[in-house]
Amino acid sequence: MKILVIDDERSIRNSLKEILCDEGYEVDLAEDGAAGIEMIGKEHYDVVFCDIKMPVKDGNEVLDYVQSEGIDSAVVMITGHGDLDTAIDCIKRGAFDYIPKPLDLNRILITVKNASERTVLVKDNKVLKKKVYGQQMIGSSPALQQIRDMITKVAPTDARVLITGANGTGKELVARSLHQQSGRSAMPYIEVNCAAIPSELIESELFGHEKGSFTSAIKQHKGKFEQADGGTLFLDEIGDMSLAAQAKVLRVLQEKKLSRVGSDKDIQVDVRVIAATNKDLRKEIEENRFREDLYHRLSVILIKVPSLDDRREDIPELVNYFVEQICAESGKSVVAFSDDALRLLQERHWPGNIRELRNVVERLLILGGNPVSAKDVKDFV
Repeated sequence: MKILVIDDERSIRNSLKEILCDEGYEVDLAEDGAAGIEMIGKEHYDVVFCDIKMPVKDGNEVLDYVQSEGIDSAVVMITGHGDLDTAIDCIKRGAFDYIPKPLDLNRILITVKNASERTVLVKDNKVLKKKVYGQQMIGSSPALQQIRDMITKVAPTDARVLITGANGTGKELVARSLHQQSGRSAMPYIEVNCAAIPSELIESELFGHEKGSFTSAIKQHKGKFEQADGGTLFLDEIGDMSLAAQAKVLRVLQEKKLSRVGSDKDIQVDVRVIAATNKDLRKEIEENRFREDLYHRLSVILIKVPSLDDRREDIPELVNYFVEQICAESGKSVVAFSDDALRLLQERHWPGNIRELRNVVERLLILGGNPVSAKDVKDFV
């Protein structure tokens, strides 16, 4: 764990460093608030010990900087005589804790332990939020606004939706938004990547199987349709599904019931199906690789997600979003992109779409400067 001590009194700085280093922590020192702010801007610190009264910039200004920049360091205020009211006010404004002078060894170590636990909780919370809420649809272009308007109209209904678009455009985000804005949002949302499941296992994955129905079926298994009962099932890359599985999906859509592999018993299900593909399904139908009747069942509503080349005006907004996301995940301060760098990214062709853009942003954050320059884009993209 990395700790920064900001105090204008050398004896206090050195005492804290000695105590914390003896406990195995990595410690940096700053002699005033201005130097501390500069260091926080360059490095990530899990805990910042900060005196309230200092020359140049005081502890209040350091705390305000940490809060305004969204930095998740735990700030512990060091209070002198008569500073208690100020310390309490700092806690109300986001400080983690305070320790009074003269410094008490046990109080310091307990505070650091609590702060380290808080840091773990903050990181876990970020991961959990990402899992629960997923990513956002970022951008203000007319093309993306049209998609949002369509989602707003379609989501409250139970109409089946077919989402088309190239790889990396964000089809899964459209599907998740449809679920979150629907009356089924409190019920399960189940995703299936049809291209990632071997054809001989797809029926078992979708419809489940009974114990002993095939060699490795050592127990009963509920399929994705049953798991999504009452909610939404997202069939991604449905153009890669086998014709046999397509026939069974068609039956579920028509009759709202299914039978597990190895069973003749019908099971009723109430599932809204959203499908997505990067293939031209009409061409697949002509070449007998996709059922026309299933296509018409799935495509009650068609949503075509635009490529990044068709919404270049969203690139600066997407870059800023990815920068904040990646820096937060890695615990680093936010890095800026110059206007020239953003312009070059807007002029570039993006065959991998948004997924490719995120990878490029991550590469530039690792290899480029601060701010990321046009030269960095030319050298590393």
